[in-house]
Amino acid sequence: MASLRRFSRHPWAQKATGVLAAEYLRFVRNTCSFTIDPPDIYERAAADIPVIAAMWHGQHFMMPFFRRDPFKVKVLISRHRDGEINAIAAERLGVGTIRGSGAHGGDVARKGGVAAFKGLFDALEEGCNVALTADVPKVSRVAGLGIVQLARFSGRPIYPVAPATSRRVVLNNWDRSTIGLPFGRFAIAVGEPIRVARDAGDAALEEARKLVETRLNAVTERAYAIADGRAGA
Repeated sequence: MASLRRFSRHPWAQKATGVLAAEYLRFVRNTCSFTIDPPDIYERAAADIPVIAAMWHGQHFMMPFFRRDPFKVKVLISRHRDGEINAIAAERLGVGTIRGSGAHGGDVARKGGVAAFKGLFDALEEGCNVALTADVPKVSRVAGLGIVQLARFSGRPIYPVAPATSRRVVLNNWDRSTIGLPFGRFAIAVGEPIRVARDAGDAALEEARKLVETRLNAVTERAYAIADGRAGA
């Protein structure tokens, strides 16, 4: 196990793994039938660009395929060595990266939270859409305040987004990481935007946080219902 960890730290190993991961995800996308719900989401969201796309940890692997030209997107990815692999894969799939992560309490600076927030804010100011997980690390499916604060200070809406595949492997880890498999159905569900006023106080921010959580859970259920053939007409 120790030798495997040492191997994974080598830049060439990370690069090779990231490239293979990207090409695998592309293979899954290309061999699956695709549905987006609602089908006119790009037209609906056009007036809101740039937007903040919110997703859950562990459900993010197929998210690069939500991007459409000519819209630019940057995704927040941790500084951990696994994050380096994810960053290589994302960039190969046409998504820019911002490095850092959310954290609890005073750990924000160590994990690059302050720089990450600034990077996300600057990207939005430049007209680039951003994507990030709404739940803080190690606390699955509980939205943090970070994404809500980003919406507050930037003035940009949060769009809850969930991808799902009909054939998948769900790992037994804290975020239930889900790996899509080829030759099935692939769906992306998008929820109604969440807007946060610049002068929002603590109560309004908490209400927005809960709304992000509720709508992300709803679109996640919707995406899996579509992918699994359980959705109504």
